[in-house]
Amino acid sequence: MARSFNVPDFYKGSLVTDIKLKRQEQDPKKKDLAPSSLFFNSSVKSTSLKINLARHFGFCFGVENAIETAYRVVKENPEKRIFLISEMIHNPRVNKDLNELGVRFLSTTAGERLIDFKTLTPEDIIIVPAFGATIEIVNELESLGLDPLRNNATCPFVEKVWKRSKELGKRGFSIIIHGKVSHEETKATLSNARQYSPCLIVQDLAEAKAASEFIKGNISEEEFHNKFANRISEGFNPKLDLLRIGVVNQTTMLASDTLEIASMFKNTMLDIYGENKLNEHFADTRDTLCYATYENQTAVSALREIEADFAIVVGGYKSSNSSHLVELLEEKMPTYFIQDAEEIISKDDIRHFNLSTHAIEIKDNWLPIKDKITVNITSGASCPDKIVDEVIERIKELTLSR
Repeated sequence: MARSFNVPDFYKGSLVTDIKLKRQEQDPKKKDLAPSSLFFNSSVKSTSLKINLARHFGFCFGVENAIETAYRVVKENPEKRIFLISEMIHNPRVNKDLNELGVRFLSTTAGERLIDFKTLTPEDIIIVPAFGATIEIVNELESLGLDPLRNNATCPFVEKVWKRSKELGKRGFSIIIHGKVSHEETKATLSNARQYSPCLIVQDLAEAKAASEFIKGNISEEEFHNKFANRISEGFNPKLDLLRIGVVNQTTMLASDTLEIASMFKNTMLDIYGENKLNEHFADTRDTLCYATYENQTAVSALREIEADFAIVVGGYKSSNSSHLVELLEEKMPTYFIQDAEEIISKDDIRHFNLSTHAIEIKDNWLPIKDKITVNITSGASCPDKIVDEVIERIKELTLSR
């Protein structure tokens, strides 16, 4: 039986949480990827609304574990100062709720110090967020007499990536990390993995191809270092350290992209060394993919095949996994990335995050003027069901009041 977590009821949605539970009862093995369809009709007009809700969305195992840890620590330590190394997860409401309970962040998501570590005392409580923490920060806090790992909310699937990296390093493989170089999780993975092996970060297929071109001998060492100067572990020697490689990932990246990148490196090694020596130069690491990320992305792949007037992805604007759901959906239909129902300003205007411009924008005439409207909806792994409930209610309110 899967472990359940003590997540506060105010993060649960009376509508979508119930839908999730019913789908789980009907399909415990999660084989049915068809979305749940909700129908709403106006009592006074001929307008109607159909909402297709992705089969999998919202809080994942790691997020629920982190939220349970944070609220437990707050309850158990009413008289002590409590600090998170950075944001617990990439959701503004959850982080705001923790701030209002007195929890403070030591650093921004970019790593900028918000609090001087020298002001901390051994009596203070530290929580490691879901993304994990770098070894350097853990060591620094320990040197001040603190115990940062006592309340460690690092996602178990992130720790699985670290464990796999350690195993690969001990076998003599260098680690290629598919991730965003500025993301807290990737920083923590790099910090942990480079203890055991040389490491290289690639953000996308284009960067992976550039590294592959070096392996093939098509670009110079100087070109390699110019390209990857801030994406390699100290002392990385591409001539030696790219002879034997394995690929792991930031767990919130597109699983399909990680698999494509790994496949490309595998084929590069196959071309150079042949089938008989492939295993000496490339390690199969598919087992590091996060099941929750994969499930949410697979559910969206099914959702995007269903015709709709537009799609909504609900999640924090710094949420990597949410942004990838947006990428999948906007290939097929107009898609709005919003963090909560307040972004739906009116029937005319919606405030959303544009991935192309990396800016919050207001889109006018977003809600079609028609009698029957269909909307596809999903949310990121750090988004509470309650917020999705509120978004559905807001769309329903605007649509049926036309």
